Amino acid sequence: MLRSLLTRATAPAVCAGLLWTAAPAHAVVPAAAPAHATTLAHSASPAPARPVASSVWADRATSTYRALQGHLYQGTDAHGLYLEHTPRQAADPEHSYLWPLREAAQAAVDMQELPKTGASYRRDATERFDTVELYHSSGPRPGYASYLPAPLGTGGDIYYDDNAVVALSQLDQYEATGDRRLLERAEQVVPVVARAWDDDATKPCPGGMDWYDSPGNNIRATNVTALSAQLAARLYEHTRDRTYLAKAEQWYGWVYSCMRKAPGLYVNDRGDDGTTNETLWTYNSGAMIGTAVALYRGTGDTGYLDKAVEDARGSLAYWSEGSRLHDQPAVFNAFYFKDLLDLDAVRPDPAYLKVMSGYADSTYRSNRDASTGLFRFQPSGGGDFDPEAPAATLNQSAMVQIFATLADATHEHRRPS
Repeated sequence: MLRSLLTRATAPAVCAGLLWTAAPAHAVVPAAAPAHATTLAHSASPAPARPVASSVWADRATSTYRALQGHLYQGTDAHGLYLEHTPRQAADPEHSYLWPLREAAQAAVDMQELPKTGASYRRDATERFDTVELYHSSGPRPGYASYLPAPLGTGGDIYYDDNAVVALSQLDQYEATGDRRLLERAEQVVPVVARAWDDDATKPCPGGMDWYDSPGNNIRATNVTALSAQLAARLYEHTRDRTYLAKAEQWYGWVYSCMRKAPGLYVNDRGDDGTTNETLWTYNSGAMIGTAVALYRGTGDTGYLDKAVEDARGSLAYWSEGSRLHDQPAVFNAFYFKDLLDLDAVRPDPAYLKVMSGYADSTYRSNRDASTGLFRFQPSGGGDFDPEAPAATLNQSAMVQIFATLADATHEHRRPS
């Protein structure tokens, strides 16, 4: 869901596929968004997966993380914040928007899981979550704002997808450390995203969640609803609070019944006027797989597991065709791959790791600037290497996550005996 640069007006300008200026979060593109049209040298399906050792993935994660920190991290003197791009673009704010920072935080979480060296990243991960709190806006409608509130910034709208993914990272960090403050913060996000639920029964396919907190919002988005469902389902696993289970089932059920185009493929959003944006993204596929897996783990209902498997197989068949996976934004693929591996943990299928490894190896070879260690993509955030493109905290963090996750997933202690 590629979002254009926020102008901090009540209704943002939405621009199809421009992640150079995509600041606040996962964006929802308009229904008329053009398909990826790039047909350059690497616009083909990823090379067949070749065996790559866990230690190689760990080395790639480490070098990619060092490039992130060396070129985009602004340091403790700048409150632990990041740049949006390097080189800085004319329209960039002083610091990154919330969504790139969330991805940098998630990168640090994943680096903690590296075999042998993971413990050395714990301090970084702790700092990232302290920095995320700088984006929290209080008041009668609290939540994490798309940009830093005063005194560090001018503030921004509250996007519900931003809030859901921040809370999912907080849960990941809670699971990694046992720090209950992270669990409590994730729980505090549920009332925020619950505000997004549209209870107007007169609208086509009633229900679903608004994209952002404004009277001007006129779409109900798959990403917000599915990611919020995933959050509620995972919170139910930890707390056994049936309020979370009820929300997870309601929110998941709306996406499954109203937005599912085919197994594993979910359209992007539904307008209040009855129109439907048919755009497909990998991480919408992933969020529904991840939610179904969490609901299965929490309830033992094999019906959810069956749905997750069906969606995984259907989405893989679609996204593995031609250049589709290559052309998707790298950050969306990071979500998707992790959700597939979440399913793999309860219903193993070597296809999931094979596709992830093939994409990661191909992208390392085709999109990395060897002189800096920075990854460069098309303006969409995916596709072929563009030497003129600025490197982005968003994309660099996504590649750290993919490599670190693979290092952990392929380590011998994780392999089934």
